Amino acid sequence: MPGPARDTLAGKLPVTLITGFLGSGKTTLLKHLLRDPGMNRAAVIINEFGEVGIDHELVASSSESMTLLSNGCLCCTVRTDLQETLRELFIKRRSGEVIDFDRVFVETTGLADPVPVLHTLQTDGMLGAQYRLDCVVTLVDAVNGPRNLDDTPEAAKQAAVADRIVITKSDIAPPEAVRALEQRLERMNPYAARTLAVNGEVDVAFLRDVGPRSTRAATADLDRWLAPSGDSRPAEGAYLGERVRTGAHDTSIRSFCLWFDQPFTWDGFAAAVQVLTSLRGSDLLRVKGLVNVAGEPGPVVVQGAQHVFHPPVTLDAWAGDDRRSRIVFITRNLSRESVESLFAAVGTIAAPGS
Repeated sequence: MPGPARDTLAGKLPVTLITGFLGSGKTTLLKHLLRDPGMNRAAVIINEFGEVGIDHELVASSSESMTLLSNGCLCCTVRTDLQETLRELFIKRRSGEVIDFDRVFVETTGLADPVPVLHTLQTDGMLGAQYRLDCVVTLVDAVNGPRNLDDTPEAAKQAAVADRIVITKSDIAPPEAVRALEQRLERMNPYAARTLAVNGEVDVAFLRDVGPRSTRAATADLDRWLAPSGDSRPAEGAYLGERVRTGAHDTSIRSFCLWFDQPFTWDGFAAAVQVLTSLRGSDLLRVKGLVNVAGEPGPVVVQGAQHVFHPPVTLDAWAGDDRRSRIVFITRNLSRESVESLFAAVGTIAAPGS
């Protein structure tokens, strides 16, 4: 990982990744988003216009790959790959060929692994300079979701990497089934805030401005990103490393947050991450956190998925008195104790005078 780089988050366009298994309701959610008055300058990237079923009255004009909607939104299809589509969109925005959109929603296919999409924003320098990941939204169907989690590793992975989880079709599923699904998702990923979609609709504010928007982010903004409850620290042992005892695939998924009282040197922290990714990168489904790095004025925001991490961003200052590092890990077949031991070992080796 490179050293912390000064960056202005406020100048980047937020990208929301919408994922979920087949039939989970992504089409319905997108149509709901497109009708929200606060989304009249959004760009939506989809696989096929036909899959989304854009209502006829919303279409103002259309080309081969882009459709301008009457509410001001822009829809476009993935022409070659997501990288090329995002580049083309930004270039057309800058030249005035398309609307001056202020955010992007990307819908994945129902069978897609979301991690490669995250890598697109993490590895492309041009895209990283213009876009930032705001959040991953995963839809889980209350009727078929439990079976999908049991039978399909992609469905479990989609839930594991989420920042926000929307449970759909709760109005047609038995209440006890909805409660059981909520509890299961809580064990899998307690760091993703959840909500129920009522008749296919959800509060748009729940899905917007989740990630840090500025290097002057306030404590509440950072807590909203890392811990949906807003608690400064989860109770020790609460869901940390706990195994889910239902499902063939999510049983291997663990979620935990590591706290570090002493500041890191950047070299020491980067060394620990490099060792972890080289040995178990494929099992690091999602990592995100705030790191106290000696000599930096504020916390360093880090986030990654599997072997690839975003360039780190240093915030201008600490928002409160608590300056401990806290890093959320969503892992597969990788225990909290193993990760803790690695950081302790690398930290001891890297400590001056050791």
